[in-house]
Amino acid sequence: MSFEEDDRVILHDEHSDHDGEVGTVTQKMETMFGDANYVVSFEEGQEQGVPEDNLEPAEEDDESDEDD
Repeated sequence: MSFEEDDRVILHDEHSDHDGEVGTVTQKMETMFGDANYVVSFEEGQEQGVPEDNLEPAEEDDESDEDD
């Protein structure tokens, strides 16, 4: 699945401080092999060069757990 800028995604990378967090795709870059890498921004920073396999779409309910 391909992602576009402003898509909400969940990062899956056990070596990242942001593993399991919901973030926003801020940039999509294509490698010379035609694969996509992404820059994903989180509340506490960002991850660069994230491969598509490490991302999954975030559902609208994943954004926050605020009580009204």
